Amino acid sequence: MSSDLAGVWEVALSDGVHRIEFEHGTTTGKRVILVDGKEVLRRDWMFKLVGKETFNVGQSDTKATINIDAVSGFAYEYTLEINGKSLKQYMENRSKITSTWLLNLDGIDCRVVLEKDTMDVWCNGEKIETAGEFVDDGTETHFTLGDHNCCVKAVSSGKRRDGIIHTLLVDGTEVAECTE
Repeated sequence: MSSDLAGVWEVALSDGVHRIEFEHGTTTGKRVILVDGKEVLRRDWMFKLVGKETFNVGQSDTKATINIDAVSGFAYEYTLEINGKSLKQYMENRSKITSTWLLNLDGIDCRVVLEKDTMDVWCNGEKIETAGEFVDDGTETHFTLGDHNCCVKAVSSGKRRDGIIHTLLVDGTEVAECTE
């Protein structure tokens, strides 16, 4: 990284947490975007120092945009948007549509993400094959991680405001959900 580093963001997607770095050379007009250390965009000799740069993040090619705005004189403000929303709005919305669990299985750290709208399950960036079934009190989505039997139980909370409660069970033991 050069001394032109202008912004760094961490973005949690279903396939993992991605680090976005943005370099902005205000004297050279250079713009460089790195995602997880890999260069995804480079522009040299840009005469217009403000504007926006759009690129994709993660396996699902989530749309990201860095906005470059002049604040005063030669000071600039950099904001990141994910799928057209500010990073803050995106993360607040994401917490409503996903559940995430962090656990250690057989010495390996696992980040399990449930996409509530599709019931897709991801573990450490890989989409997991699942089998869903209806049970008396809701649904169960079964999958395996290594030699471990896992299940996401979806049960009504009984309260309209709380909606459906999703619980991860690994070998029959409940795992606490984390907030990202």
